[in-house]
Amino acid sequence: MKKVIMSVVLAGGLFVAPTMADASMSMWDRGSDVKELQTTLNEEGFNSGTADGVFGPITRGAVQAYQLNNGISSPSGNFYGVAGPSTLSSLGLGGSSSSPTVAGVSTGSASGVIGTARGYIGSPYQWGGTSASGFDCSGFVQTVYAQHGKQLPRSVSQMWSATSPVSNPQAGDLVFFETRTGPSHVGIYIGNNEFIHSGASTGVTVTSMNNSYWSNAYLGARR
Repeated sequence: MKKVIMSVVLAGGLFVAPTMADASMSMWDRGSDVKELQTTLNEEGFNSGTADGVFGPITRGAVQAYQLNNGISSPSGNFYGVAGPSTLSSLGLGGSSSSPTVAGVSTGSASGVIGTARGYIGSPYQWGGTSASGFDCSGFVQTVYAQHGKQLPRSVSQMWSATSPVSNPQAGDLVFFETRTGPSHVGIYIGNNEFIHSGASTGVTVTSMNNSYWSNAYLGARR
């Protein structure tokens, strides 16, 4: 198993830091950790072949199927088919036995939040909007979290003030951007260096953190 390093572009420079301090597995890795991954995938109903401790094409296919099924990654994702922190955490592997919080919810709830957010993909942008007929960025985030019992303030600046900074975003964290003076846009980090948000020109969509516009406007992640 090997460490994965994720680059997060900050306003004013490039900050490079490790992800969840967990390991990652990909093609042709070998060992007991791979065997445990294969066994767990098989138990979850995703055929990874014989649990032989070798991360081959069948295991990669099982990881991809699991990621798609759980909204962790997709063929357009940078880590599709890689059993990284989000995948391992979802499977109950690669972390401690405690349930860490992510943006005020457990990691299990984070996947539910992301699933709810994805369900709104394609909804149009509307200033002041808080429903599927039209969302602004903070209205989208507030609405998604409200469905999981988490009440967030209404405006982007209020959300910024009500949350605490984190050095690396984890799935379910809020990511903030400065499109005007101060924090003025917010989305939900979904893993694999991507976030879901309601953009003025796109409506609800998934966007890469590496997008030149958003990377230059990035202020930081908070939970």
